[in-house]
Amino acid sequence: MYNTLSAFYTDDKVWGAFKTALMFERTNECGEIICEHCGKPITMSRDCIGHHKIPLTLQNVNDASISLNPNNVQLVHFRCHNDIHNRYGVYTRHVYLVFGCPLAGRKTFVKERADIHDLVIDIDKIYECITFNPPYIKSNRLYENMRAVESALLDCVKHKRGKWVNAFIIGGKDYAYKGARERFCVEYGAEPIYIECDKDTAMARLASMQDGRDVAEWSKYIDTYFDKLQL
Repeated sequence: MYNTLSAFYTDDKVWGAFKTALMFERTNECGEIICEHCGKPITMSRDCIGHHKIPLTLQNVNDASISLNPNNVQLVHFRCHNDIHNRYGVYTRHVYLVFGCPLAGRKTFVKERADIHDLVIDIDKIYECITFNPPYIKSNRLYENMRAVESALLDCVKHKRGKWVNAFIIGGKDYAYKGARERFCVEYGAEPIYIECDKDTAMARLASMQDGRDVAEWSKYIDTYFDKLQL
């Protein structure tokens, strides 16, 4: 039994397995999944959203004939999914926890999909807002202040305060742990989005960076993340 919609959407053994099977079934002979909203290929698995034509509610989420019915689920682009819900000026708020290793492309994913009315919560940007320090230069003495700002913004998400449409939370190292992600998603009604990236790719991206970040320090971040990662 699911007591929240986020509990259903974060259940990898049920919804995750169902969506994966649906993606496999709907892959055409060219190896493409075609968006059932715009008709264009969905080129990245992380950009593929399962949209329920009959919207899920707490009253029907435990009814498999609705929640796990292939005829009730369309595979669509991330942005198309938001377009579907926002049509006719009536929108449904969504909260997304975007997680992955350092340099996986979490910020790029959000930049390409967040609209002008969407709320984005990112620790790096909060540090930039409360100092004049260059990017990636973070004072430990301001950590408590940064967390206070983050907590206030998350409180707006939790209680739906403000007129934002969607909220994107860019998760840090804490969300390498599956339990931490699940607790967050239940508390904030969020849908998790995993930005896949292997360790070698992350390290190669780090080596090519010329933005002033401490390479040795960031190498440790990447190593630590993969040591903790639970999917």
